[in-house]
Amino acid sequence: MFRTAVFASLLAALPCAAALAQAPVSVPSAPAASSATPQPVAQQVLDAEAAIAKSDWKAAEAKLTPWIAAHPQDARALFDAGYVADAQNHLTQAAALYRRAIAANPNSFDARLSLGLLLAREGKFTEARSQLATATSLNPGVGGPALKARAWRALAQIDRPRPGHPGNAAQASNDLLHALKLSPETEDDTLLAASLAESAGNSASAEAAYRRVLAKHPKSVRANSGLAHILIKNQQYPQAQTLLQNALKEIPNNTVLTAQLALVLADLNSPEALPLTERLHQAHPNDTGITSMLAQLLYNAGNYAASDQLYTTLLASQPNNESLLVSHGQNLVQMRKFADAFLVFKKATELDPADPNAWSGLAFTASQTDQPSTVLYALTMRSKFLPNNASTYFLQATSYDRLHETKQAALYYHRFLDSAAGKFPTEEWQARQRLKLLEK
Repeated sequence: MFRTAVFASLLAALPCAAALAQAPVSVPSAPAASSATPQPVAQQVLDAEAAIAKSDWKAAEAKLTPWIAAHPQDARALFDAGYVADAQNHLTQAAALYRRAIAANPNSFDARLSLGLLLAREGKFTEARSQLATATSLNPGVGGPALKARAWRALAQIDRPRPGHPGNAAQASNDLLHALKLSPETEDDTLLAASLAESAGNSASAEAAYRRVLAKHPKSVRANSGLAHILIKNQQYPQAQTLLQNALKEIPNNTVLTAQLALVLADLNSPEALPLTERLHQAHPNDTGITSMLAQLLYNAGNYAASDQLYTTLLASQPNNESLLVSHGQNLVQMRKFADAFLVFKKATELDPADPNAWSGLAFTASQTDQPSTVLYALTMRSKFLPNNASTYFLQATSYDRLHETKQAALYYHRFLDSAAGKFPTEEWQARQRLKLLEK
């Protein structure tokens, strides 16, 4: 459980393979004329576009503002004004102008593409997808197939699975195929294809794609990280270690690759994992993924106080993070602060009643604080998600024993002895002694 939580936290905090596969969405490199503007272009608009070509935004605005005031339905001028605002990161103004251009000319490829790209940058993926999908059905004009391919690539980025969004890997792959029919494959395309293959469970295809990129670009962080992610997922830790160590020789001190190497070393139980992660944390003290990883490694090393200090720091900004609470509770248990741990596990079960680890922690700390009824309730809840084992049988037996429910106590002592099979000699001796008394 802890290993999974740490890895999930790291992936959320660092640009993992899936996140790195997303190419940045930017404004067009130059405004193209609207493909559906049949009337002659006014000289004032052409002058504005000449200023735009020189990135002289003020001069362009000076030309466009009075023109649009007098000609509010000029789709080309509206698009140009939107582009000028977009290039200056005035996104609200740019979006409004793009929308006006579309209202004036619904077949404006440029306005729909630019609005879709802008909305995607803002995370408004549903609306962005609608604009981009429409753009793919329109004539791109002088932009030609390459510009339409850009719309398809943007759709692929929206449709791909990403953290917090399941996406549709099949649809994203289809989008990418449309783009590749219109323009040559790029490194970003190969990386996206690898990410989509991995999302679809096709690790072999993903690995092959990452290796194709590395054959041409051995210093690609995204390809090295993506391939390492597959190797880690497939538990090919020695191969992942070699890959990452070689990559870091070429790309020293890269945070993503260093963090992945630390994870691999931890999986290999290497003593190098802890000092490496400590150095990484010193360089990035505010990175929650790295902090979580270091906290887990300190826990594994038995340094519960130091581990808990880090978890407490993380909980200060994420007080309702159930996974962090469980880890915090585990540290408190190791430090024998059972009453405090009980309250922590209780909160964790309230936040996520489906976490068996939280119920396990609550049951154990309830047993240590003489709350047998709570022990039995917690174990009942835990059994909905995980099977019972020798430890849970023993807790059930001792709890029923404390409640003077003799038959149930004897039943669970027997179940404990049947499953313990000599692995818990102290508890097994105690169970036999209790059964002698209970079964008189």
